[in-house]
Amino acid sequence: MNANDLRPGMVIKHNNELFTIHKAEHRTPGNLRAFVQARMRNLRTGALIDHRFRSEDTVERAILDEIEMQYLYSDGDSYHFMNTANYEQIRLHKDVIGDRAPFLAPDVMIKVEYYEGRPVDIELPATVDLKVVQTGPGIKGGSATNVGKPAELETGLVVQVPPFINEGETIRVDTAEGTYLERAS
Repeated sequence: MNANDLRPGMVIKHNNELFTIHKAEHRTPGNLRAFVQARMRNLRTGALIDHRFRSEDTVERAILDEIEMQYLYSDGDSYHFMNTANYEQIRLHKDVIGDRAPFLAPDVMIKVEYYEGRPVDIELPATVDLKVVQTGPGIKGGSATNVGKPAELETGLVVQVPPFINEGETIRVDTAEGTYLERAS
């Protein structure tokens, strides 16, 4: 595939390593040749790197198998998942999960991506429902203003919520932005 076709979320093979694309910008600076500036995460080491591809470069897209799994628990450096079809369990190191850990609540369903039979990455759902464990007191008629307040969720994630959200309520959080969307029913 051509380097111009790189998009966030794609997994490519570069220098015999797997990388997931976080950001890809096509640039044409003045009278110089066009290039694609890509920010990529190495799936083996978890390191973020920036790489400049020439527009005419070709990149190899990695073919991944996705298996839907249920998040069970974490024990320090490892996160445990279960395939709900055959009850097989796997564990992934915290470096693989990275900054997505605060979105993992017990029983949430995610996709685990496999490359050549080995789990290499996870894909979060678009939204997750998390319980508010600590926030300031609710304000009656608080929906009239556009002011938010911080709320700590069951996984340790802190998001800005509207003033009418109270402790003990379950809210829906956007996993791409890490922001409050709505109350969950």
